[in-house]
Amino acid sequence: MKLTSPRNRTLSIRSRKEPPANRHRFSMSTFRGIQQPELSRKLSRLIKSENTAIGAHEAAGRERVSIASQLSEWGESTDDDAISDISDKLGVMLAEMGEQEDVYAQNLEDYRGVLKQIRNMEASVQPSRDQRHKVTDEIAKLKYKDPTSARLVTLEHELVRAEAQNLVAEAQLSNTTRQKLKEAFDIHLAAVVERAEKQIILARHARRLLNLVDDSPVVPGDARHAYENEPEARQVLEDAESDLRSWVPTLDPIPTSDARANGVADNDLESLTNGTTSGVNRHSSAPMTDDVPSARKQLEEPQSSGGLQSAAEPVPY
Repeated sequence: MKLTSPRNRTLSIRSRKEPPANRHRFSMSTFRGIQQPELSRKLSRLIKSENTAIGAHEAAGRERVSIASQLSEWGESTDDDAISDISDKLGVMLAEMGEQEDVYAQNLEDYRGVLKQIRNMEASVQPSRDQRHKVTDEIAKLKYKDPTSARLVTLEHELVRAEAQNLVAEAQLSNTTRQKLKEAFDIHLAAVVERAEKQIILARHARRLLNLVDDSPVVPGDARHAYENEPEARQVLEDAESDLRSWVPTLDPIPTSDARANGVADNDLESLTNGTTSGVNRHSSAPMTDDVPSARKQLEEPQSSGGLQSAAEPVPY
């Protein structure tokens, strides 16, 4: 697509026609949004929506772990050694994918916390805007009613003070908004990359497990060859764990004014982005296992050392 204008509306979500929404229902969260200052109301709604999305990711992670356990139990019930072993180890892979979903949700909560800093700054600027508008309106009304009133001088002095205070507040808001927007979406998008790359690692190794299942048809009455691929299946889990442990983010740094003011060099910024300032690795998942003698035991005892961790409860608004 050729970009003909910096403001090409076809590249903006604002140009999309949304279907009519269902009839609005009032709730306590609705009134909480109404109580927000006008300036911070839209961002407050966004932050609230993100909280709902985070809860959905956490729920999806828990469901994925539950499905992994059910897959393992089903495989054991088939009385087929190959199906039992492979489904068990596939369950470990799926459970780890669920764990990555929970880690992603925790990183989104960090991103949401940075957005709150912008919202709070917007809320703090609203009174200075209101005061400036109030004094301006009073001057306009007084000039209309009594242009020679001595109170005009007092109001004009008050307007100068109000404009000066508002000028400082608006500058702080502009600086905070730009800096924190970069910081927030650095965390958010780095978390997206981390989840995607780690789930790709898990999915690729899980597909290797499928090649260990011999699906050659047998004639009724004939017995299948004994399953002998358990060591190879165990090695797949160990390879997946090794790749997760050795994973490092490879992202371009997103420098902020704070980093530049503190004299952080470009190479320091890159190292910070690869593990500190960005959302990547803020919340790292536990290793799949330190040893893999029994994949099914990990599913049955998710709180044991090196096993799967239970998902965190949704963070309240």
